Order: sequence, then structure tokens, then C-alpha cells
Amino acid sequence: MRRPIHSVALINSFFENLPAEQREVAQSLQQAVMQAAQHLRQEVKWGNLCFQDNGENIIAIVLHKAQAHLQVFNGAQLAPRFPQLEGTGRGMRLLKCRYRQPIDQTLVAAITQASIEALG
Repeated sequence: MRRPIHSVALINSFFENLPAEQREVAQSLQQAVMQAAQHLRQEVKWGNLCFQDNGENIIAIVLHKAQAHLQVFNGAQLAPRFPQLEGTGRGMRLLKCRYRQPIDQTLVAAITQASIEALG
């Protein structure tokens, strides 16, 4: 069984290998998530930066060509409180963040806290 790697060097390498506009958005999202919950464990999984709380996936930063997604693994529970979250289905929702546009760090922090609280 393969294990995700969470070393600081790998996380730094994740950012170093991104184009500048993706790096800015990804680092801004990472800062907002970690300021909201410093205890979260960061891992590079599936080529994305993921954040875990007690082994549970909480949030992931997923980078695409035109935008970044803040994937919230239990986002369906949070959708009534955060209408900015998009998606359908049983669990996951996402917050779209366009490159070269400011990140609403307060919103990202609130979503992070709510996601952790929803785990119980």
C-alpha cells in the first residue's frame, strides 16, 4: 500500500514546480487554511496539497489551467451556510479561485473551521 508523503521538502517542491500565477493562489490558500487551523497535517496526495485532521481529509488545493479549487471533502454539509461552494453529489464541494484575483482569506478560514467542526 502506498503512503502519501508529507515531508516539508515535498510540500516546498510542490510549490516550486508551479507556474507563478498558480503558486501565488496556492500559497494564499495554504496560508488561509493553516491560519484557521494550524494543527492540520499537510500532505501531497493525488498531485494536490491536502490537509488532514486526525487522518480525515478535510480540504485539498487542486490546480487547473484557468483556476484553482479549494476542495472541501465534507462540503455538502456546509453548502447551506456557504453558498459560494459549488458542486453536487453526496459529499464534496469546491470553492473556485481564479488566478490573478485576490483570495477571500476570511471565507477560506471560515470554511476550514466549519469543515473541521462538521467532523464532530
